[in-house]
Amino acid sequence: LPPPRAASIDALWSRQQGGGEHCKPPPENGFVTPETASPELLTHIDESVLPSLGGFGKYQKQLIVLTWIPALFIGFSQFSDNFLLAEPNITCTSQPLANRTRQTANLQMNISTGPALYAGGGPSGHNDSMQCQYNESTFELHTGLEQNVVTKWCLVCELKWRVHIAKFSLLVGSIFGYLVFGILADWFGRHPVLIISVLFMLVFGLTVAFSVNVTMFSTLRFFEGFCLAGITLSLYVLRIELCLPTWRFSMTMVASFVVLGGQLLMPGVAYLCHDWQVLQAVIICPLLLMLSYIWIFPESLRWLLATQQYCRSKWIMGHIEKKNKVNLERDADNILAELQNALQKKPKRTCIVKMAGTRNLWKNIVVLCVNSLTGYGIHHCFARSMVSPENEEKTIFRDFYAEYYTKAGIAVASCIALCPAVSLMGRRGGLLMFMIITALASLLQLGLLNLLWKYSNHLNIGRSSWDFSVAFSIIGMFSSHAVSNLSIFFCAEITPTVIRGGGVGLVLASAGFGMLTAPIMDLHNQKGYFLHHIIFACCTLICIICILLLPETRNQSLPETIDDGENYTRQPLLLQRKLGEQHLLLHQLEPNRDYSRVQDTPLHETFGDMLPGVCKIKEQCSFCSNIHL
Repeated sequence: LPPPRAASIDALWSRQQGGGEHCKPPPENGFVTPETASPELLTHIDESVLPSLGGFGKYQKQLIVLTWIPALFIGFSQFSDNFLLAEPNITCTSQPLANRTRQTANLQMNISTGPALYAGGGPSGHNDSMQCQYNESTFELHTGLEQNVVTKWCLVCELKWRVHIAKFSLLVGSIFGYLVFGILADWFGRHPVLIISVLFMLVFGLTVAFSVNVTMFSTLRFFEGFCLAGITLSLYVLRIELCLPTWRFSMTMVASFVVLGGQLLMPGVAYLCHDWQVLQAVIICPLLLMLSYIWIFPESLRWLLATQQYCRSKWIMGHIEKKNKVNLERDADNILAELQNALQKKPKRTCIVKMAGTRNLWKNIVVLCVNSLTGYGIHHCFARSMVSPENEEKTIFRDFYAEYYTKAGIAVASCIALCPAVSLMGRRGGLLMFMIITALASLLQLGLLNLLWKYSNHLNIGRSSWDFSVAFSIIGMFSSHAVSNLSIFFCAEITPTVIRGGGVGLVLASAGFGMLTAPIMDLHNQKGYFLHHIIFACCTLICIICILLLPETRNQSLPETIDDGENYTRQPLLLQRKLGEQHLLLHQLEPNRDYSRVQDTPLHETFGDMLPGVCKIKEQCSFCSNIHL
C-alpha cells in the first residue's frame, strides 16, 4: 500500500487528541517546519536587529560619547552641596535671652566645621535659654568661596537647622524625580524625558542663583534635584539600551568615572568662581549644549521595538543604516520584510505597576532596591566612624580638602576595583563579594572595636583601636560604594525594556533614601548614630542571602518584555556537572542490543486499530516508524 498523505495523519492525530483540524502532531526531534515556525526577529534585538545594523558601530559609539559629556556636569550638581552649604569657622557669643545686648556677652565659643561639632541646631540642639551673637566679618570658609548660602544668610547656631533642610531639598527632589520620570520614560520615551528635564533644569537651576532667602533657595533646589534626576535616569537608560551585551558594563563604568571627574574638579571650579551665585550659574549653563540633543540624539530603538512602534522604528533603522554604512536589504534574516509586515500593529506601552503581577521580576527589583539603600546608607556610617567617639574633634580629616579628596579617592578606587571583579565573577558574584566585605567591616567595627574601646584603658591600646576603626571605615566605604553602583547597573540589565525606566527609577530612589540618612543624622546632632549603624549592618546580612536569589546577566541579552524578564531565572553559583559525568544515573545504550521481540507500544496499538494497513509496512510509514522509535 502507498504511504498515507500528511494531511490524513494530521487529521488522525488531532481527532486522537480531541482537537480540531488545525491540530498537528508534535515536531520530530525538535524540528519546526516553515509552516509552524513563527520567527520574531524584531523582539530579538541583541541577536538580530543590532547586528544587522552594524552592531556596536560608529554611530552608536558617537551617541555613547554624547551621554558621557553631560555626566561631568551632573557630577558638578550632585556634589555642589559641599560648597554651597559648607559650614564656616566662626567665633560667636552666646548670652541669656533676657539680656540681648552685645555688650554683656558671657561666653565665647568656637564653631568648627563638621556634622556634629556645633551648639544649637534648631529642633535637636537649640538651647532656649541662650541666644548666639556673631560678627559676620569673622566667617571663614575653606571651600575656595568667599561667600556661600550659609554666610550670606547667617545660617549658624540657632539657624543651623535650615542648612540641613536645604540639603534635604535636593535629595528629596531627586527621589521624586526618579520615581516620576521613570514612569514617564516608559510611557512617552527616553528622549522626551531627557529634553524636558534639561529645559526645566535650566530654568530652576539658574533661578537658584537669584534666591532672595533660604526658603526660596531650598524650594528651588527641590525642583533642581527633580530635573537632575530626569537627566541622570534618561541618560543611564539610553546608554544601556545602545550597547550590545559585551559593551554594556564598560560603557557604564566610563560614565561613572566621568561623574567622579566632576567631583574631583569641583574644588577648582569653586576656587575660580569665588561667589556661590557665580558657581551655581557655571554649573548649570553648560547644560544649554544639551538642547542640541533634540535633533542629534534619537529615541531608543530598543524601546520603540519593544513597544511595537514600528513606523518610528523603521525611520530610525534607516538612519542608523546610513550612519554605519550597512545594507539591510542584503540581510539574510529579512528583518525589513518582517518590519514591513508589522507596521499595522498598534503600540503597546506598559507601566511599572505591571511588575506586581509577576513572580520573579518583582523579587529581583526589590532585592536590588534594598541593596542600593543599604549601600548608600551604611556609607555614611563608615564616614562618621572616622571621627573618634571619645573626642569629637579627633578626626583623620585635617581640613575640608583632605576630607573631600579622601572620599573622592575612595570612590575612584572602588570603581577601578569593580571592573576586574565583575569581569571575573560576573554581576551576581561581584555584588555578593562586595556586600560580604561591607558586612564584615561593619560587624568588626561594631563588635570587636567597641569592645577594644571599652577595655582600652586596661590594655593601653586606645590609639591602636582607633586606627583599626579608621581602617575598617575606609574598607567599608570602598565596598559599599561598589555595592551601590553595581546594584543600579544590575537592575538596568534585569528589568525589561518596556519598564526599564521605572525599575531603574525605583533603585535610584532607594539609593536616594540611603543618602538621605546623612543629613537626617546631622539634623539630630548624631543622636542614635550607633543604632543607625546596627540597623544597616543587619541589612547587609539580609542582602547577602537575597543576592543568591538573583540571576546572572553577564553576556546575556536584555529582556524586552515582561515575559522575558519573568523568565530571567536564577542559575546556580557552581557549574553543573556535565551529562557524561553522570554515568551512575544514565547508562549509555548498548549499540548491538536486539529489540525485535519488544511488543508494540499502546500508542502504536491505537494507530494500528485505525490504520491496520499502514502499520503492517512500518518501513514505508514514516509516522508510525517514528512512534516505534
